[in-house]
Amino acid sequence: MEYLYLIPIAFIAGLVDAAVGGGGLIQIPGLFAMLPHEAPSALLGSNKFASIWGTTSAAFNYLRRIRIPWKVILPTAATAFIGSLIGARITDLLPSDLIRPLIIALLAIMLIYTWRRPTLGHVDANRELSRKDVAMGMLLGALIGFYDGFFGPGTGSFLVFLFVRFFHFDFLRATTCAKVVNVTTNAAALVFFIPAKLVLFSYAIPMAIANIAGAQVGSQLALRGGNTWIRRLFLALAVVLLAKLIYQQWLV
Repeated sequence: MEYLYLIPIAFIAGLVDAAVGGGGLIQIPGLFAMLPHEAPSALLGSNKFASIWGTTSAAFNYLRRIRIPWKVILPTAATAFIGSLIGARITDLLPSDLIRPLIIALLAIMLIYTWRRPTLGHVDANRELSRKDVAMGMLLGALIGFYDGFFGPGTGSFLVFLFVRFFHFDFLRATTCAKVVNVTTNAAALVFFIPAKLVLFSYAIPMAIANIAGAQVGSQLALRGGNTWIRRLFLALAVVLLAKLIYQQWLV
């Protein structure tokens, strides 16, 4: 029963994450909903393992078509790696009763955020990036990396928003950059999760395969301009999962 639910969820999470970010908002609640008796840190580790494969495959698709400023993105990815490694080491110290309400709150916030910004990043300023931008990227990388290692869901969406806000990228360029940084944060977190035996490989490997398939579809749709219906799908699924988690947390 768990596989019948988690594999489609991983496919959809990979599809949504590749196109608009926020795949963790679908995949993490799905893991918590279907495996409520597992340790929260093991569920977060399994999510990272599945996600990194989909994110990497999406990044390769985007990089074939979209030019990105490596002089900013590589330092950003480096600080994100360090921040994620630190964040991941903290997750095992938190109890389930604390983590699930945080996921619920974040899911609600991201629903509102996505609903109110349907045209985020449609115009690219194409300006020359400065040393100040490099420093800003490193700061943002450290903060978002720590968040991704510690908690995770919505990291891709946060990165896209921040790249649009501070560097004035369009949606596709910001998404491509976000995927590169997101690969490094997932890798850093797994440096902690795998040796600590906090990845449920019996679930994570099939979910990784489904995540790759979803990421291939999602990145191709995004490159072809198919963002509108994916965003609607994300909102609909997030509402369902939010309701399920609220029920499990306070009504069971």
